[in-house]
Amino acid sequence: MYQTSLQSVFQGATYKAWELEFTPHSSVKSKFKRILDILGSLVGLVILGIVFIPIAIAIKIDSPGSIFFTQERYGLQGQPFVIRKFRSMVSDAEQLKSLVDNEANGLIFKNKNDFRVTKVGRFLRSTSLDELPQFWNVLVGEMSLVGTRPPTKDEVIKYTKRHWQRLNVKPGLTGEWQVNGRSQVKDFEQIVDLDLQYQSNWHQFYDLLLIGKTFYIIFGRIGAF
Repeated sequence: MYQTSLQSVFQGATYKAWELEFTPHSSVKSKFKRILDILGSLVGLVILGIVFIPIAIAIKIDSPGSIFFTQERYGLQGQPFVIRKFRSMVSDAEQLKSLVDNEANGLIFKNKNDFRVTKVGRFLRSTSLDELPQFWNVLVGEMSLVGTRPPTKDEVIKYTKRHWQRLNVKPGLTGEWQVNGRSQVKDFEQIVDLDLQYQSNWHQFYDLLLIGKTFYIIFGRIGAF
């Protein structure tokens, strides 16, 4: 049934993902990782509750539109789910995307001086506060604290067999490439290399190491957008 679902979603994709023999990474079955995710997401949701009102007010004052940016993403083995972030761009950002040059290579889109990013949005991104609502995705098991960035459909339909290996783990709020370059990494193949490196290096306490590095990077504003 799941392969049939994949086939209907990714019809016309570069690679026939539904023909893959998916082998979930050992981290997916780790009880320790899941307990860490639950505890971490509960802490994150408490922080979200504390800062929600001031962030929401700031977004509304700075730019008209919704408080949240909502988008369908693809996680473990290509399973679709919905993420929400605090909106960091103007409300018609998707319609204006064609006016922005892509400074990255491959299946990612980045522009350091993207005019669509609001003033409040730039602060939210540099501090990663825009990601706080995704702690809900972690709590319900769609994401993990540590993993890979969840791709969009536009990206996934262009995946090669090698790229699909990224999704042998749950997508995460942070990960190997986020702590090894953050916004400075502008080549998709380099991101894939780092994601696969995470899978090779992973052990029970590896996530704790990357979470610690994430805090250091965020508070040190290293590689900030």
